Amino acid sequence: MPGPSPCGSPEREAGTGGRQRGPGRGRRVRFRLPPTAIALPSVREEEHLFYQRLEALAAPGPGSFGPLFAAEGWSDLTEDRLLRKLVVRDGQDGLRPRPGQEVSVKVLGALEDGGLVERDPRLTFVPGYGDVVQALELGVPTMQPGEVAFFLAAFPYGYGSPGREPDVPPEAPLLFEVTLLEVREGLDPQPLPAAARLLLGAQRRERGNFHFARGDFPAALRSYRLALRALDGPAAAPPGPQEEEELREQRVKCFNNCAAVEMKLQRAEEALAACEAALSISPDNGRALLRRGQLLAQQGRDAEAALVLRRALELDPASEVVHAELSRLVKRRSAPAPAAPQEPPHGPMPPPSSGDPAPPAAEGAA
Repeated sequence: MPGPSPCGSPEREAGTGGRQRGPGRGRRVRFRLPPTAIALPSVREEEHLFYQRLEALAAPGPGSFGPLFAAEGWSDLTEDRLLRKLVVRDGQDGLRPRPGQEVSVKVLGALEDGGLVERDPRLTFVPGYGDVVQALELGVPTMQPGEVAFFLAAFPYGYGSPGREPDVPPEAPLLFEVTLLEVREGLDPQPLPAAARLLLGAQRRERGNFHFARGDFPAALRSYRLALRALDGPAAAPPGPQEEEELREQRVKCFNNCAAVEMKLQRAEEALAACEAALSISPDNGRALLRRGQLLAQQGRDAEAALVLRRALELDPASEVVHAELSRLVKRRSAPAPAAPQEPPHGPMPPPSSGDPAPPAAEGAA
């Protein structure tokens, strides 16, 4: 079995293949809402209206989003002008969402060729929690209830350089049509059954993995911490033995992922604390042992690092990464200390006697 990577990629669920989830894909929305007064068209009607509005932008065909990044009538939400907004319908005279408030939106999203890759009739999230793409994180707080707006997003504000398999190509710009349905005050965490906590934690951890793959390490760290908050949230009922084990495994994965991010951010103390938190739950976790050994070695705590890495090797004798780390540490510890400079002789050196042995040849000489 190959050993864990030294600090590189965050942990993923087996069988997911690393596929990233888009807004609303596979998410469970909490319907604690009063009926909304905003009339919503049927699915076919809304798609028809969406494409009508898309054509009204005077886009000349596939690959046509480029001119819209310089078109008039749009407002720039970022200094790089890679996230733009166009109001389609004004909202009601209500306040815009504030930090910590929960919002519900209707989302449609299309590629340059017109392919629809996002369709969510009611997506609920808290801006700033990292559960959605940056176009929605930054765009929705500029809206009022009832407002309809286009958000034109270059790939850094969509699904990044990797894209999202199988429907969003790498570095693909996206055009979102968003309707802000409702804004509510953020609610205290509600008691949830273990299955719901596991689902929410896995969703936020996968979102963190997406940010990690993009190189957005602060956003990844925020998502992993929110995943831990969901896993540690109030329980509606005591979990069963299998659920309790799954909760422990998810916590260990989140702490390991936090350690990976902190190492990328070159924050050794925080990374070491995350490793120790993972090991407090699972003392024989190979990934946490490896990273802890690496971090201790970086701090010059070679004796402690050697003990940790030897334990990791006992658990996974075939791990090439642990072998390499331990070998590097042993070589460093066994390297002779540099010799102290000798004082020059006070007088002329005596000529060598004929019986003295000749000096050894330089290493590598014939």
